Amino acid sequence: MAPFIARCEQKVQQKDPETQKLAFDERMGMLIDAQWLYRENKRLDRALKEAKLRISSACIEGIDYPPRRELEKATVRQLATCRWVEEHQNIAITGATGAGKTYVACALAQQACRKGFRAPYRRATRLNEEFTLAHADGTYVNLLARFARIDVLVIDAWGLAPPRDQERRDLLEIPEDRSGTRSTVITSQVPTTKWHDHIGDPTVADAVCDRLLHNAHRLVLKGPSRRKEASESDK
Repeated sequence: MAPFIARCEQKVQQKDPETQKLAFDERMGMLIDAQWLYRENKRLDRALKEAKLRISSACIEGIDYPPRRELEKATVRQLATCRWVEEHQNIAITGATGAGKTYVACALAQQACRKGFRAPYRRATRLNEEFTLAHADGTYVNLLARFARIDVLVIDAWGLAPPRDQERRDLLEIPEDRSGTRSTVITSQVPTTKWHDHIGDPTVADAVCDRLLHNAHRLVLKGPSRRKEASESDK
């Protein structure tokens, strides 16, 4: 397909009098750029299809920064470089319902995809169902291995209900396999200071919090529900 793109670009050049005035190496550079752009767009399209982001339109450029939200633009700009992915750091996004946690998480995942990383999204309840099924059909080890290879794993809306024993153990396995080698983005209505108590089992909680939070960037989104504000503005 890439040679086809090059041929199309070549035909465009042949029809453009201004392009005909360019030197050969400049025109060749334009052909190479066209092929590179096509391949990058295809790669990003595949990455986003795999990611299955909850908010497919989310992007770093779409994040807004009203003062009451207390989200620093400089912080997001720094995260947009994806150094945190390269250095295998995590991100914990907390705040009340409607604060925009999912949007920010999906925007960071989309940026990671743009930078060449894999960043699939999982809602916490669906992730628990995935683990339950894997336990039942004998694919649990394979599932863990698959998650261990992912560059960025987004776990959205964690902590809506106290975890059961098996869910606690499954939650531990994810950061156990990924700590220091991959990155995790997790959103929750539960403040990070209360994660230990929410998990319940002190031993498991110690391990989970240590692996997820010790090198995590913590974003605390404040302010009223953005969904409520949007519905009221439509009235």
